[in-house]
Amino acid sequence: MTDKQLTEKVYGYLAEDEDARVCKDIPESACNHQPKSFVLMLLSLTLTKLGDSLVSARLVLPWMLSSLGAPAIFISALVPLRESLALLPQLFVAQQLRQQPVRKWFWVAGSVGQAASLLLMLFAVATLNNSALGWSVVLLLALFSLSRGICSVANKDVTGKTVSKTRRGRLSGVAASSAGLLTLLTALVIVFSPEVDGQRWLFLALLGAGVVLWLLAAALYAGIPEVAGATEGGGNAVSEAVKSMSLLWKNGQFGHFVLTRALLVAAAFAIPYIVVLIQRQGDTELTSLGSLMLASGLAGLLAGRFWGRWSDSASHHVMAAASIMSTLVMAAALAIFYWAPNWLGLEWIAALLLFASAVAHHGARVGRKTYLVDMANQENRAQLTAVSNTVMGVVLLAGLLLGWVDAAFGAHAVLWLLVVVGVLATLSALKLPDVSGDTSA
Repeated sequence: MTDKQLTEKVYGYLAEDEDARVCKDIPESACNHQPKSFVLMLLSLTLTKLGDSLVSARLVLPWMLSSLGAPAIFISALVPLRESLALLPQLFVAQQLRQQPVRKWFWVAGSVGQAASLLLMLFAVATLNNSALGWSVVLLLALFSLSRGICSVANKDVTGKTVSKTRRGRLSGVAASSAGLLTLLTALVIVFSPEVDGQRWLFLALLGAGVVLWLLAAALYAGIPEVAGATEGGGNAVSEAVKSMSLLWKNGQFGHFVLTRALLVAAAFAIPYIVVLIQRQGDTELTSLGSLMLASGLAGLLAGRFWGRWSDSASHHVMAAASIMSTLVMAAALAIFYWAPNWLGLEWIAALLLFASAVAHHGARVGRKTYLVDMANQENRAQLTAVSNTVMGVVLLAGLLLGWVDAAFGAHAVLWLLVVVGVLATLSALKLPDVSGDTSA
């Protein structure tokens, strides 16, 4: 069996496309290369999603700084920096992207930048402590996030040029499931080796693995047979960025999607505050590094492909379902908090809350990514992605206010606020028009 035959067989199984000829909304010249593009992109995304789990700014990096004695102020800055800096500059990056007929090299460069950031972070963790370590990690995380932003814009554009509509959700879903399995295996090693939990060498190993994963991903992505695309729309980055923002009100469907995506942040913000309830009311041992990685990995493994396939036929319904699920989990956590707080100390209840929250978060991510790629076309995909992500960067920065609500009124007050936002997200998602096209494919 030749490499091409093997690639087409793997593609046919994963994409459920036996004849490898479903080619919607991609250039005709890219159709014959779709199996190779799909498999190479799948491998690249799986590696980077695994890397995201191993060096998570929501879990691993805070745990690392806390264990190594960095002041709390640096820990509180990790998530806002990681999320907002990966999004805010994208509107300007997109204008440069539009001037290049082949965009995969932006993704490759961004991945190499992330690997370099992690390599420098590894040296910092090996040699520094306290405030010096905190400053180093925060600054390098900023560089990592900026590089990540380049990858985000480029990948949606390359996906739209190389992978057919009705197959893009499968791509995201299978990548999430594959990365979830690998994260699960890593978490099991940590769970069953509690003596290494919090040790410096464990964090060095995780950062080193991240470096290798992003370099491998860059090498694989470079092999994607992307065809040259249109270069119209490039220009001065600042002026073009300002013009692009007008799409929020000139393109009603796009503006509606961005509003829905902004409301969907409730699913992401819910996770750390549910963890806070468990830590404050229940058994803190449950929220060890390995246990939380285990819940996240299991959620990705079991839910990724399900959400991905559903997204290919109705991505707006996936967003709504994920929002409903997240809202119900938050409501359940609040009910337990008020009426039976001791239950939060029961291992199976706490684990179920964390697992269900992670499943909902995966669904929200897969659904909104697939919807945006399917809604856009080859000419405006990078631009719409950048505008959407820039707005989300501002929203995520505003999420810092949740920390004030928590400090003033408690984590339960934050969850009540997020429940309201989750309900609004569900209603908004259900009103979005279908962009998946023919669902029979």
